[in-house]
Amino acid sequence: MKLDPTISNYAKEHAKEFNLFRRAILRYDRIAIFRHIKPDSDALGCQFGLQTFIKDNFPNKEVRVLGDHHVTLTPRVFPNADKLSESWFDEPFLAIVLDVGDHERIADPRYKKASYICKVDHHPFKKEIARHPINDEKMAAASELLSNILLSWKGTTLSKEAARYLYMGIVGDSGRFEFSSTSAHTFAVAKALIETGININSIYLEMYEKKIEDLRTVAYILSHFEVSPHGVAYYVLSDETQKELGISREQGKENVNLFSNIAGLNAWCSVTEDPQPKDYCWRVSIRSKKLDISGIASKWEGGGHPQASGAKVRSLDKLPELIKNLDELFI
Repeated sequence: MKLDPTISNYAKEHAKEFNLFRRAILRYDRIAIFRHIKPDSDALGCQFGLQTFIKDNFPNKEVRVLGDHHVTLTPRVFPNADKLSESWFDEPFLAIVLDVGDHERIADPRYKKASYICKVDHHPFKKEIARHPINDEKMAAASELLSNILLSWKGTTLSKEAARYLYMGIVGDSGRFEFSSTSAHTFAVAKALIETGININSIYLEMYEKKIEDLRTVAYILSHFEVSPHGVAYYVLSDETQKELGISREQGKENVNLFSNIAGLNAWCSVTEDPQPKDYCWRVSIRSKKLDISGIASKWEGGGHPQASGAKVRSLDKLPELIKNLDELFI
């Protein structure tokens, strides 16, 4: 496959980091791939795209995927992660951490037992996880950055199955190529992945398939949302409401983009109660049409990307303050 100059030029600019990553994969016969807790399609796409790529090109290597499951995407769209005993980590192995900036958000802490740690990511971070990380916050998705690394690896092939996983990761984190982080590089990578023969129509059907029962949740949200004076829409799903609707917190969050592309709305949020005893809070997923909301998310125990971030409020009484912070962005 002849690569688009956008891809090949980026690979040349980052040749040192890319080569260190590739050499680590070649060096180790046992590889464990980690990512962030509560995975999305980018985290899962990265993991299974990389696992498939390594197994296709280096069949003698043992490659494992670690982490919790997604409430709707696994095992319907992505396979279940591996369950490994503690003894598996006693022998030397390479840990590859994908799509996560900070160590406290890595889904499985056993990455710390690795002989060597690599990281590929597009999030801001407080403290580096790996010795030689590959990180670019301008990328729309970690899958986009990983795709560049794999597409430009001479002497290997990217199979249709690996490309399918990576494409789903890019689609998910770019908001179907609508977020401002989408660039010419994003489209160049997507084109290269499509050229492997993947069927993008079936991919979209798989990723965004809904059940008739899901309409009850949509109906509830559209009947109970609020809008701030300067166009911040939000809806609240208590634990009791989630149970009545028969949904999980993640399923409630997934409806946040019901409010995208609505004239007069500048940002939109889902607010879902998470009653777990160790970290009780209301989790807020925030999306923005134009302005950067990541700073406000950081103020509220969260963070993320300019147009897609997450935050927490410890009490619903604090929600008006968070909404006010967002609202003031659009005055």
